[in-house]
Amino acid sequence: MSLYDLFLEPLSYDFMVRALASTVVASAVCAVLSCWLVLIGWSLMGDAVSHAVLPGVVLAYVLGAPFALGAVVFGFLAVALIGVVRDTSRVKEDAAIGIVFTTLFALGLVLISVTPSQTDLNHIIFGNLLGVDTSDLIQIGVLGAITLTVLVLKRRDFTLYAFDPTHAHAIGLNPRVLGAALLGLLALTAVVALQVVGVILVVAMLIIPGATAYLLTDRFGRMLVIAPSFSVLAAVAGLYLSYHLDTASGGMIVLVQGAGFTLVYLFGPRHGIVGKRLAKRRRELARG
Repeated sequence: MSLYDLFLEPLSYDFMVRALASTVVASAVCAVLSCWLVLIGWSLMGDAVSHAVLPGVVLAYVLGAPFALGAVVFGFLAVALIGVVRDTSRVKEDAAIGIVFTTLFALGLVLISVTPSQTDLNHIIFGNLLGVDTSDLIQIGVLGAITLTVLVLKRRDFTLYAFDPTHAHAIGLNPRVLGAALLGLLALTAVVALQVVGVILVVAMLIIPGATAYLLTDRFGRMLVIAPSFSVLAAVAGLYLSYHLDTASGGMIVLVQGAGFTLVYLFGPRHGIVGKRLAKRRRELARG
């Protein structure tokens, strides 16, 4: 197989060009946000919100409203319900998250089953990257640009909130507002990635890049470069592999990201398991 067949021949199809553009935007936006989710410890919250937006997206489709509006409403509803259950009962936060997001996700599945539609709403669950049309691409681009712009402009405030919310409050910032803003961006990002990998696998794109970058560097500024770079490369590789191997594109993208994380986890220069053991062995040999 020549390089043309490997890299350029797929791009002779318009659906592959749109899929590639959507993949690059979604993977980059998810990766940047994942840096804060990993630092704050919101991985499970990211899972919850990405699943809980499903009924909002379906209702938005029924009402003819923008998907993002339904997703944001149900994203905040999920967070509010989690807080109510946690604060007014003996149930702990992890259990409250599990209860709320599975219930809302089930509601979304039921709504899909009873909603007559010329569009296969199951694509919301599993993604339909190769079916992205021009209007989908525009929506992904606009929402991705909004999310990325807010993250870049407010990166210092969000970073201070992630590391020390008490200090953020002391210098005049409102941690509740910053937390709510991040949750809103999380809901928007979930919509951006829905078309690419679907509700079920969105959480992978929201966690794996940030976690991988976290194993490669101790500096947050470098995380913001490493995470999107890794995510975009893995997503493009996954898309090409899915084309040549005739497999599900969303699943293959997440598999490649998972494989990349595994390599860094094992062989990362500073925090990899193998690297740390080799360094320990060298120190023991040096001591004699």
